[in-house]
Amino acid sequence: MIKKITLLCIFISTFSFGQDFRFGKVSKEELMEKQHPKYPEADAAILYRETKTHFEYSQNTDFHTVTEVFERIKIYNKAGMDWAKKAIKLYQGNGVMNDKVSGLKGYTYYLDGNKVKDEKLRNDGIFEEEVSEFMEVVRFALPNVTEGSIIEFKYTLRSPFIGDIEPYRFQEEIPVNKIEMRFSAPEYFNYKLHQRGGLSYNINESGGERTINYTYESRPQNRNGTYGSNLQRETVNTKLTFTEKDYEVSLTDVPPIEKEAYAGNINNYTATLQFELSYISIPNRPLKMVSTNWDNVSESIYKSSGFGKQLAKSNYFDKDLNRILKDASNNTEKAIRIFEYVKAKMNWNGYLGIYSQEGVRDAYKKEVGNAADINLMLVAMLRNAGIDANPILVSTKSHGIPIFPTRNGFNFVIAGVEIQNSVVLMDATDKESIPNLLQEELLNWKGRLIREDGSSAWVSLMPKDIAMESCMMQYSIDPQDLIAIGSTRTQYSGHFAMSNRSNFRNVSNSDRIKLLEKSMTGVEIDSSSIAKMENSYEPLKLTFDFHAPEAVEKISDKLYLSPMLFQAIEENPFKLDERKYPIDFGYPHMKRYLITISIPEGYTVETIPESVNFVIPNGKGSFKYIVNSTNNMLQCSVEFSIENSFMASNAYPEIKKLFEIMVKKENEKIVLTKV
Repeated sequence: MIKKITLLCIFISTFSFGQDFRFGKVSKEELMEKQHPKYPEADAAILYRETKTHFEYSQNTDFHTVTEVFERIKIYNKAGMDWAKKAIKLYQGNGVMNDKVSGLKGYTYYLDGNKVKDEKLRNDGIFEEEVSEFMEVVRFALPNVTEGSIIEFKYTLRSPFIGDIEPYRFQEEIPVNKIEMRFSAPEYFNYKLHQRGGLSYNINESGGERTINYTYESRPQNRNGTYGSNLQRETVNTKLTFTEKDYEVSLTDVPPIEKEAYAGNINNYTATLQFELSYISIPNRPLKMVSTNWDNVSESIYKSSGFGKQLAKSNYFDKDLNRILKDASNNTEKAIRIFEYVKAKMNWNGYLGIYSQEGVRDAYKKEVGNAADINLMLVAMLRNAGIDANPILVSTKSHGIPIFPTRNGFNFVIAGVEIQNSVVLMDATDKESIPNLLQEELLNWKGRLIREDGSSAWVSLMPKDIAMESCMMQYSIDPQDLIAIGSTRTQYSGHFAMSNRSNFRNVSNSDRIKLLEKSMTGVEIDSSSIAKMENSYEPLKLTFDFHAPEAVEKISDKLYLSPMLFQAIEENPFKLDERKYPIDFGYPHMKRYLITISIPEGYTVETIPESVNFVIPNGKGSFKYIVNSTNNMLQCSVEFSIENSFMASNAYPEIKKLFEIMVKKENEKIVLTKV
């Protein structure tokens, strides 16, 4: 049977010579290729990718998946060398239930004169990294990769987690010449298929019989047909014949996914196929339903020892809680005091996760923990203070948006306080955060709030307040040296304040000046100061004095300058004619500039840019630009806003036009002429 998935792509053959896709059979023609025949701008290309998964059985590990991976990649230039660095994710369970990788081999191929030579991946190029308590990563880098090299590698991954099949990727940011995928599952495991992305392909489904050795324990029955607890169980060794269902996908000439500005996690839109385990029905075992809904997933997570049981513990912080709440007048004050206490006391170890790593008691004692340790502790303290607080499960942007109910859909947990039909969001892992202000990586659609009674609900993670940047700049022009000399005072709130506090935390004044100069074009900063650095609840204030050596251009007796100087946006990030993906600006924001320019003595204004007021309806965006001339002063007022930070792709033409107007106006010249 052939199951067709209708999406949006046309495949064109690019193969100009016969290729042998067996491991180690790299050809001279492949190595001689200087650029991709269909995508000459590509930094690299996947010449061949093969991923095959089947099930095996052993008495010790029960049914488990075995996945064989083989990949060959052509490197065209230096930028493509990053494709020679690879990582294998290994999920970790209880010590027995662990993913295991074996048979890892890799080679780098190159031409030596007219001969194909290779260099083998050695042990010193392979290392393991603990990402969290539930995941390790095996990283390896193919040796001595240069422009024109071809790399290939293969390995086998064994996994007991049959309900957590990694998605099969059919598309990357580079071309994929040929891809083969096969997933073979016994009839006892029923999977649902989920597709994502904009690629058109067929899934070929077939089946056949297979026989394996199978061992199970029988439950002897009494004469009346009931099971007797006093009867000894028997181990039965037999052969099991079953129907195995195969799913296969074979593609050629897969185009690269186009990079687009403000696309968020591009993996949300790449072509992938994912298998969701629905139920398990193995002979001599009870039927087990696996596929579920978000309420069931939330409830099962809450009941886990690393989650719900951690919320029930309180004796480790009782004395401290009484101390910090002394004289607190209301729940709002109590919540802020607890949040600030946990934020100051605890140090995030950088590990994500929805389950406690250290156990909240030990984490509290050591003053360090993962995201769950810290924020479950925060929830427990809030509850003990009589505040209606609950944990909220979150999937970070890099983790992606969960497309079906699964415990692995989330990888972070925050706290939520329910007040008058609204939820106040808190994340104590981030020293710069305040209530309802989450780091941008967490602003990923919605989180799942889990209450103590087992009920759960979706909660928006988007900030309720708009981030503001308000800048006042004044400068004068030296017509002899063609230099602009002046100062700026900028105030930041919301995410603008959060990111700048993070950037400038523990940074010396001289290093802060270097960071500022690096972020701007054509400016040299003479001095700088910063205020309200320690109080995250107030706007951050930054001032600096500057001179811009090349701000003014002189032609004959006329001076030309763009009034915004280094504050102007230089390039439109939206270059494509059409947009396939939603636009993600991260968070709502507004920037305001009020610029005052002293006209040099002996000069007068000849022309100034025309004013513009461009507004996209429904709060999507706006841009206002006004320049006025009075006496010997020029004043430029600029305002840019994005109120709806996440938009569908059909908003692209308006957003692109908004930025086109903004780039044009902000770089338009004022002309001063000599009197």
